[in-house]
Amino acid sequence: MHQHFQHLRRDAGFLLLTTGALMAMFTLLRGLLAWRNGPLAATLPVGDLAAAFAIGLRFDLMVSCYILLPLALVLFHPRGLGSRRVARLWLAIGGGVAVFLGVLELDFYREFHTRLNSLVFQYLKEDPATVTRMIWAGFPVVPYLILVGVLWWLLLRAVRAADRATANPLAAIRPGPTQLAWRAVVSLAVVLTVVAGARGSVSAGPPLRWGDAVHSEHSFANHLALNGTFTLIKAASAASHSQQSRWWKRRVDGGAALSVTRALVLQPGDRLELPDRQPIQRHHQPRHGYPSGQVRNIVLIIMESFAGAYVGALGDEHGITPAFDQLADEGLLFTRFFANGTHTHQGMFASVACFPNLPGHEYLMQQPEGLHRFSGLPTLFKAAADNNVYVYNGDFRWDNQAGFFRNQGMDRFIGRDQIEQPKHLDAVWGVSDEDVFRQSVAELDALANKGQFSAIIQTLSNHTPFSLPDPLPVARVTDAGPNSEHLTAMRYSDWALGEFFRAVRNRPWYRDTLFVVVGDHGFATDRLVSAVDLNRFHVPLLLIGPGIREHFGARNNVVGSQVDIVPTAMSLLGEPFSHQCWGRNLLSLDKDDAGFAVVKPSGSDQTAAIIQGADIVTLSPDRGAEKGLLSFSPHLAWHKDENPALTSTLETRLTSYIRAALDALAEDRTGLADPTTVSGAPHSGSSEGSSSLTRGLSSLK
Repeated sequence: MHQHFQHLRRDAGFLLLTTGALMAMFTLLRGLLAWRNGPLAATLPVGDLAAAFAIGLRFDLMVSCYILLPLALVLFHPRGLGSRRVARLWLAIGGGVAVFLGVLELDFYREFHTRLNSLVFQYLKEDPATVTRMIWAGFPVVPYLILVGVLWWLLLRAVRAADRATANPLAAIRPGPTQLAWRAVVSLAVVLTVVAGARGSVSAGPPLRWGDAVHSEHSFANHLALNGTFTLIKAASAASHSQQSRWWKRRVDGGAALSVTRALVLQPGDRLELPDRQPIQRHHQPRHGYPSGQVRNIVLIIMESFAGAYVGALGDEHGITPAFDQLADEGLLFTRFFANGTHTHQGMFASVACFPNLPGHEYLMQQPEGLHRFSGLPTLFKAAADNNVYVYNGDFRWDNQAGFFRNQGMDRFIGRDQIEQPKHLDAVWGVSDEDVFRQSVAELDALANKGQFSAIIQTLSNHTPFSLPDPLPVARVTDAGPNSEHLTAMRYSDWALGEFFRAVRNRPWYRDTLFVVVGDHGFATDRLVSAVDLNRFHVPLLLIGPGIREHFGARNNVVGSQVDIVPTAMSLLGEPFSHQCWGRNLLSLDKDDAGFAVVKPSGSDQTAAIIQGADIVTLSPDRGAEKGLLSFSPHLAWHKDENPALTSTLETRLTSYIRAALDALAEDRTGLADPTTVSGAPHSGSSEGSSSLTRGLSSLK
């Protein structure tokens, strides 16, 4: 019996030592993550940095126990782990995957300021050839593969050392009934211990959750405490969009949510057209006094990664956007404007279809709900219903852009394969921004010859792997460290934008065309602003058109987001119109209305935020609500602000807005219905029609 238990004890010792080896590897990977994001780590107090590593041990133990659980179950076998060849193979596979994910995360975090999440799966679902080329051209793949190999070799050496230190020198013996009974008892204890480690808790309460990593006001410290393998597992377990949106729906009743949302988005003079059927379809009369007929055409230019943090007109001094800065002196610049998401996908459907980025629907254009019709630019600008174009550097099959926007009413698509005689062709994405703008000039000339028109131009050069023409028409950025290449691409895109405006200024159609220039999203900087990292959302919005600067002034400081673009642009046609956009006409707000924006990061992170004026409340299932104050000068900044009453009010508005939009999407009530022909059943979120607006207004007081 003594010999039998010696085998069992040594097997348990092997598991204990390999647990230590895995945790040491995870700690090393955490250190590499902090090193790779050195500017962020340098801002952390020493205590917060130390706490991140200490708390991280709990998450590392959790993942280690996940890997070791199958081996713990094998202890029930009379021979235990036997020769351990299979055990070592299992650890080599599981540990190797964890090491690979840890190295992958070094640049994933630098790019997105978030640990591994459902974005990984989203990229895997896209065109594998394009994604592979982007990764190969945009990141140091070979050095990282070498690093993976070195770390994996170290882990295998540690596992081998643990095996030798706990080797069973005696031959296995055939256990009797008593030995088997005791083995079952001891093995059960080991398994329960490993299960407790995998839960991250020995209590009957909830298991360890990502919210348990929150210990600091510095977001990077909280993120550093997590384990990327853990966050990826959690993202996989919550992959269903219904699961991701369920939490938000449970927080507020549908009818109450609709009432609050209507009060939030309806403007003075707006009239609900189908209150018992359509959630927010309303008739809008612009109140800004801009004369009808001055604007006939609309051109929406969506600039890739045009981060407000590096726009000179918004206060940056790096000299990245001289062309945009000059254009800002000719039009109306919105200084407190935000993307609704952090990826181009969300920027496109928010800007063009004026529908928000919602939990579980961050990739709406690829989901079945993307087949719905939305109250967007192609629908509302009816004069150009058959006279529009979408010009883009790449392939419109990416993100299902062609299918989605064709369903919304776009007719003509000019992508990488239709650009004539491109100057530069990137093997990953497509042609350069200057090629896109040059082709756009020809396309707009052709549309103008047929009458009133609308157009969408989307750029792409300012995206990894930043493949640019050689020689470059602008000076390279060399003093911004790891962001130098990114800022060089942004400077090039800005130059191409300036060349486009130089080419179209003398066109006869220029004088009655509204140009809307907006960033699709920002990108990660060395400063984390709030729990949602607002620098990834802050973008400029610029309106250039006949008499706009003279009528509205040079700058507008109200808060807005991409869902406001279409109703704002449509209002400049000077005529009343019906729409069901989830934003508002920013030019017809009351003087005391500071505007609002609802933003949500990409991926499985369910955190969302509402910004009203200088106030921001972020809300997540694990962390709850957190109130902060924003400052916009000299750069975007945030600090915590305790205000329970306002926190509760903004939390109600945020949850109501998201719930109402989720309901509208689920019920296919996102488009426009003809009030003269529709008499459908009442909307599930409201049975009281227009009286819901009164209730909502009361709740906002």
